[in-house]
Amino acid sequence: MGKRGSRSQSQLLGSLTKKQKKHLRDFGEEHPFYDRVSRKEAKPQTCQLSESSDTSSSESEAESEPEQVSGYHRLLATLKNVSKEEEEEEEEEEDSVTDETEMNLEDGDSDISEEEEMAAESADMQGNPFVQHVNTKLKEKEIQAVATNPRTTHQLKWPILGQVVFSSKFQKLETFKPPKDIDLKSVHLQKPLESTWIKTNSQFLSGPPKSSSPFTPLQKELFLIMNSYRDLFYPERTALKNGEEIRHVYCLHVINHVLKANAQVLANNSRRRSQKLGVGDDDDFRDQGLTRPKVLIVVPFREAALRVVQLFISLLEGDSKKKIIVSNKKRFNGEYGSDPEERPPNLKRPEDYEAVFVGNIDDHFRIGVAILQRSIRLYAPFYSSDILIASPLGLRTIIGGEGEKKRDFDFLSSVELLIIDQADIYLMQNWEHVLHLMNHMNLLPLDSHGVDFSRVRMWSLNNWSKYYRQTLLFGALQDAQINSVFNKYCVNVQGQVAVRNVPMTGSISQVLVQLPHVFQRMEAESLASVIDARFNFFVNKILPQYRDAVMSHTLIYVPSYFDFVRLRNYFKKEELNFTHICEYTQKSGVSRARHFFLQGEKQFLLLTERFHFYKRYTIKGIRNLIFYELPTYPHFYSEVCNMLRATGSGEEAAWTCTVLYSKYDAQRLAAVVGVERAAQMLQSKKNVHLFITGER
Repeated sequence: MGKRGSRSQSQLLGSLTKKQKKHLRDFGEEHPFYDRVSRKEAKPQTCQLSESSDTSSSESEAESEPEQVSGYHRLLATLKNVSKEEEEEEEEEEDSVTDETEMNLEDGDSDISEEEEMAAESADMQGNPFVQHVNTKLKEKEIQAVATNPRTTHQLKWPILGQVVFSSKFQKLETFKPPKDIDLKSVHLQKPLESTWIKTNSQFLSGPPKSSSPFTPLQKELFLIMNSYRDLFYPERTALKNGEEIRHVYCLHVINHVLKANAQVLANNSRRRSQKLGVGDDDDFRDQGLTRPKVLIVVPFREAALRVVQLFISLLEGDSKKKIIVSNKKRFNGEYGSDPEERPPNLKRPEDYEAVFVGNIDDHFRIGVAILQRSIRLYAPFYSSDILIASPLGLRTIIGGEGEKKRDFDFLSSVELLIIDQADIYLMQNWEHVLHLMNHMNLLPLDSHGVDFSRVRMWSLNNWSKYYRQTLLFGALQDAQINSVFNKYCVNVQGQVAVRNVPMTGSISQVLVQLPHVFQRMEAESLASVIDARFNFFVNKILPQYRDAVMSHTLIYVPSYFDFVRLRNYFKKEELNFTHICEYTQKSGVSRARHFFLQGEKQFLLLTERFHFYKRYTIKGIRNLIFYELPTYPHFYSEVCNMLRATGSGEEAAWTCTVLYSKYDAQRLAAVVGVERAAQMLQSKKNVHLFITGER
């Protein structure tokens, strides 16, 4: 018996990790987290120890095993004296040993908790938008007609959003007006969101939060559209004013969608087991896609991904004293936490810049998130995740391109909710990555990935997933490229909603210097010919006016990098006295170029918009300003014009500003001069228009 006991003890020690052995030496017994109990009981113990120190497995066990309970409480008492660093290490160890089978909804617990049953019942409630959306039935004729049907539209004015355009390529076009108020119980929020949204969103509520008015006015109208499962384009999202409000409301919608979808799967799992059905035995349990990922959130920087995950945790925890288990939280905070940018001291930058470039601004990342019963698993494998959070570059490197051996885009096949946040920033990164992503959304997967086809919804098997995908697109401006993505790739059966407010004043009103603005219209036969037409117009009509040495200190602002390269090559070929700064110029090169331009040693300075976006340096010495094309961001126009103030007094009379535009620049022109002036300039027979800003 002694040898057998020593052998079993040595086997036990051999199976322990270093963490477990350390705990055994310190306390003389194993941590309750590692108790060898049945699979069915292990998970409740894990959750209880992570969430609260006051709960035991059951009252009956406490009565029958008083020694174990008292030892457990003594152990908890000693744990309170452990250093903060050791507590974090222990929490990370608990996270890392979370049962892998929890990640798979098919292989979860053998029975559903009471909370999940209630959630599943609420998911089946009549009038639930989620159930109505996934159960919408389309016919083959309707799908075929989408390609040829004209887009029907209807416009309404909403109190906060303003001009809202409803559109659809399907025959039925339903519109609605926002009610005066929203009761959370009336919008079918999944538990625990109903009781936690007010607390999570309290920072945006004016005055004490009311149970009947949990949303801000903006959130109320946005959530109504989101909850109806229509596509949405909102082009007035700014980091300074409403960015966090919008992030809060779409995170609520995401968690709500995932919890409802998972509750439906778990409820059907339970019913199949109770009926003792095997794979493919019943065709009434179609509740999944071809792959598990349901939601894709595209954000530009790691800081944005960090805030999204923090909101998920807040929404799931809410008012409950029990904290949910967050696997790999320490690793996530380390990789996505603050990474301050190296910047020169005493450099003043605009408020909008500070709001966008805050925290970790790395733009190459992707992470899978699995939402479980009382836990969130970060860094879950993509095919075991409910939510994917990534940047366009992070997705581009895994999607790959034609001819590449290593490429994968099957995880995009069954995405039901696509959120593209801060879309305008991708114009400054690489818009091609966004187009590449959209071209690979909701394609049939190349591999089965172990799916039970008897559980897959028929519209997913029919390759109709794109007609059921809801796309939420948020940006800071109206832009032709963003509009094109929304119009081309958003074909949701529920229809599309776009906010289309027109700017009345324009950013030219923010120019503080006394400056004549000469807008010169160039003619182009088609959109494809605009690039060449602009270059020829600039070379033949504009540049000859500035070749004279008298027109020195001329800054040429170029939004497109391709146009910048073309102009740079032309200037080199013509041997013009110029220097240039782009987003790829090193710091030493930037300093030299700014110095030569300020001193007048270089007559021209070519400056790209992306450099201004990422650095916001004030260029000194400008006397003549040329906008080769209207800026992407309207406020960049006034910012660049106001740089003339750094030139010095006494030279105002010699300042000039020339702007090139065409009829295809209507949106950008309206954002700079206002919609009324833009309409007059585009319809006028005159090709030159003059505005003067500032006062003497």
